[in-house]
Amino acid sequence: MIESLLLNLGSRDVLSAEEESHLRAIIVKDRYFAAGEDLVSEGSRPGYSTLLLDGFAARYKVMADGSRQITALHVAGDFVDLHAFPIKKMDHGIVALSSCHVAFADHADLKAITERMPHLTRLLWLDTLVDGAIHREWIVAMGRRSKRSHIAHLVCELFVRLQVVKRTRGASFQFPLTQIEMADVLGVSVVHLNKTLQALRREGVFIWENRTITIVDWERLQEIAEFDPGYLSIFREPR
Repeated sequence: MIESLLLNLGSRDVLSAEEESHLRAIIVKDRYFAAGEDLVSEGSRPGYSTLLLDGFAARYKVMADGSRQITALHVAGDFVDLHAFPIKKMDHGIVALSSCHVAFADHADLKAITERMPHLTRLLWLDTLVDGAIHREWIVAMGRRSKRSHIAHLVCELFVRLQVVKRTRGASFQFPLTQIEMADVLGVSVVHLNKTLQALRREGVFIWENRTITIVDWERLQEIAEFDPGYLSIFREPR
């Protein structure tokens, strides 16, 4: 059930048989969510952390005027709220953007890992550090990249992350977000988003249709995005 998590963690260092067995033992309860349902609500104090087994989810904040900003996208293999274990109270919500299959790890079991399994603890810690690295790239994109470069960077990032957990098919991957949701990610209007997408399509770098993104020219897409995947730490070395 947790193969996507094992692929994610295993892309950064080798998991021992004991570590893999322990993760399988503690992540046993699962649940399905429909698109639009909150996996975790802002202000809640969950006693568990949620692992996304399949689907797309997003961290978000809602403003007083009802507008929403998506602050992170999550894919299969991500713990969407591992930080809830030490932080306790959620300061943002996490919503399903597609039908989502999730599983849960009780915080008591995660605490036991930190006390008894230092290497696995470091890998889980690294997972939260990569979340932080992604946030930094998103801040740079929001503040300094053109929308053309911003969209290209997001597509590159998602493709690489989904490749790790074997959710790509050739140069394509499922992308179930609506244009409204994509606009919430980028912090732009739907009209501005459409104009930028049309320009990128004319450049022949990727196609987004039928809830699927197909990359046509990977080298050019990376060039437009100024994309360097190093911040994702997808390389194996002793941790």
